[in-house]
Amino acid sequence: MKLAMIGLGRMGGNMAKRLLQHHHEVVVYDPSAEARQALAKDGAIPCDSLKAAISELSAPRVVWVMVPSGEPTEQTVKTLIDTLSPGDILIDGGNSNFRDSMRRGTMAHDKQIEFVDAGTSGGVWGLDNGYCLMVGGSKPAIETTTAIFRDLAPQDGFLHVGPTGSGHFVKMVHNGIEYGLLQAYGEGFEILKQSEFPLDLSAISEVWRHGSVVRGWLLDLLADAYRSNPELEHIKGYVDDSGEGRWTVEEAIRENVPAPVITLSLLARLASRQDESYSAKVIAALRNEFGGHALHNE
Repeated sequence: MKLAMIGLGRMGGNMAKRLLQHHHEVVVYDPSAEARQALAKDGAIPCDSLKAAISELSAPRVVWVMVPSGEPTEQTVKTLIDTLSPGDILIDGGNSNFRDSMRRGTMAHDKQIEFVDAGTSGGVWGLDNGYCLMVGGSKPAIETTTAIFRDLAPQDGFLHVGPTGSGHFVKMVHNGIEYGLLQAYGEGFEILKQSEFPLDLSAISEVWRHGSVVRGWLLDLLADAYRSNPELEHIKGYVDDSGEGRWTVEEAIRENVPAPVITLSLLARLASRQDESYSAKVIAALRNEFGGHALHNE
């Protein structure tokens, strides 16, 4: 199948490469000429503009957008909706807010363009292992593009979850769960590290991979990290978030669903960015005032 991949970063570039490996024709565009030429060496058709990329396709044209969420996606989608024709299919595989995807779907529908939101998980390992795809959109649009999703995903790793917006909604909750899992591993290994026992954390992460109820891919990756850097040296304990955890907590509040683990894991990420916690200063001062507890002065 022939399609255009717009955005050739860590995810988009590897996804284009995987599609080429499965014998799809892939037209690629990215502001970086270097990124375009790298994919050209793998057999992609490089273009130096969105318009040029669209002109390489024939109806019904399929365009996959893989650019950073927020304004870059907004502007790219708007441009494509104004450029594409009725019957064409526009896929957003980035980490967009599902409500934005619903709105963009309405914009596309008004122009008789199909809009598909593809929640995509797999990270830098997706090229070799495949990407888990949670896809929202109309049944005809999904049927037309099934070959793309099937070849990007591992076996049983692609699901049409519902109408437009549902793909990014499911991916949002997926990432919220991920926040909780990462926090649990982080806290558990800190407890191990601070214990009175001379524990080998690398060995523990490895043994837990075999038969333990906490085994899983994230633990496999942690074991890899410990093998290459046993003390996790030169890694600053500063944890970013790309939005999905916040959105999951917002939806939980809107739906009156108690989600304390995901919420606290998000707050822990925020705390990781503080060189000095002011709230901790307030608490220390109060403990000193009411109980005479010692202060640790700067």
